[in-house]
This record gives sequence, C-alpha cells and structure tokens, in this order.
Amino acid sequence: MVKRIKIVIIGANGFVAKNLRKYLSKNNFDLISISRNDFKEYKNEKKIISNNYDEKIIVKKIKNCDALIHLVGLGKQSIDIDYEMINVNFTNHIVNLAKKAKIKKIIYNSGLGVSSKTTIGYFISKYKAEKIIINSGLNYTIFRPSYIVGTDDLFTKFLKKQIKLKRIEIPGSGNYSIQPISIKDVVKIFLQSLNHIKFNNKIIDLVGPDYITFKQYVKLFSKGTKTEIKKINLENAYYDAITNSKSNFGIDDLNILIGDFKGNYNKLQKITQMKFESVIELLKSGRLL
Repeated sequence: MVKRIKIVIIGANGFVAKNLRKYLSKNNFDLISISRNDFKEYKNEKKIISNNYDEKIIVKKIKNCDALIHLVGLGKQSIDIDYEMINVNFTNHIVNLAKKAKIKKIIYNSGLGVSSKTTIGYFISKYKAEKIIINSGLNYTIFRPSYIVGTDDLFTKFLKKQIKLKRIEIPGSGNYSIQPISIKDVVKIFLQSLNHIKFNNKIIDLVGPDYITFKQYVKLFSKGTKTEIKKINLENAYYDAITNSKSNFGIDDLNILIGDFKGNYNKLQKITQMKFESVIELLKSGRLL
C-alpha cells in the first residue's frame, strides 16, 4: 500500500492557501491546515484553529508530516503589527514548529524582488525570513512570486471594487511592469515541489510568461466596463500612503510597482515543464471579472 503524503499548510485562510488546499485535496493529499480563524474543510483535511499557533497544541498534531507550506505574510504595516513581527519572527516560530515535529521539508512564499541588496522594508523582512529557512537545516523550496491572480485574489478584488466606483486610479505613468501568474499554475507548481527533488533547496521566481505594464493590465481588466482610468500624481500617491492608513496603495505597494521587478520565467518553465496560462489572454477573456 502506497503511503499517502501528509502536508501542513500554515495560513489556511489566505487566497493562495484556499486554492492550494482545494487542489491538493482533489489530488488525494492528506492535509492539516492551520489558521487563526475558522474555515471550511475540504476532503482529506483536518483543521486547527489557533490564534497564536501554540506549540503545545500544534506540534503533536503535525508530527512526522511530509512537508510544511508556510503561506502567512504581512504586506502592510501598522502601529499594531509590523513586518518584523510576522514575516520574520513568526517564520522563525514556524521553522521551530517544523523541526520539533520532525518535518523535513518546508515551502515558503517570499516575494519577487527580494535580495540581499534591497532597501524596501517588506523585502528586507522577507529576505530575513528566507535566511531563517535556509539556515534551518530543513530541505526547503522558496518561491518568489509576482502577482498571483485569480477571481478572488486581493489585487483582483481591489480592481473590482474600483470598477464598481467607475474609476481606477493608476499611480504615476503606469508604465512600470508586472509579471503576473495564474493561481491555476501556482497550485500545480506547489504540487510538483512536494514530489520532485529538483525543487530541493532552491529559490525560484514564481512568475508568468507575460511581462505587462500596470496601465495595460488595468485597461485589459476593465475592458467593456465603462470605467474611467485616471493617472494620479506619484508624489500625491506616496503622500496618501504615508498619511492615510486606508489609502488604496501602501508605501511598499508603490515601491514594488515602481521597482519593475522581472523574474526568471525560463528557469521556472524548465524546472516544471508546464504549459503556462497567459494572464494577458486571461484578462482578454474577462474571466477575472
């Protein structure tokens, strides 16, 4: 009898996690999914609700699982919660949980543009998290994703909300580019990373085949909706991000957009041997709306 693979998913309520849990469940993986808040269970899944990811509760329940997928991250800081607390300290806690539970493999979502030379606060925290994982002694796969898009990701929901208001704002020229990847491809890649040694101890850009300007993305997304697309002064966008906690764009959102980061799609395609979905074609089809 073939032993079933048992996977721990940290941050079960997030966009990527929900889609991944559903996909792995359909492919007969056994899941132990953990979140601070309650969530719907899929087939072959056990859930753990823990506000502080308490070691005493969790370690015995995840003992000897085959891999742990860490999908918790913070993208915008406040006085109550910051990058160091979540992206760094919490990652350290999760690595310790994995080691105490004798889990030998960890998969982590970092960010496209993370490097030792970055000056962006968000990327600095993600780089520190990467180093914790690399130095842990665990077998690791670290993904550095661009925008991961589907019908319910945060970026898509943000644009849908703007469309309802009949106006989408673009900071600055909008000529900076992104390299989005479909969530349908992402879950397939995660599954591969659980099964194949070619992913072991690697850092891999998680990007799609299309490199598209933000302005072009917004135009294609909102095509046929009679939505005004308005450019806003970049200085004003930064001022709003600095002074308004409810601004459409956070400071690091703007930094990442303007950073124009490009990932190594050819390396990803070579490792996975997959045919990737074109996000441009996805946008043209209107399936994201």
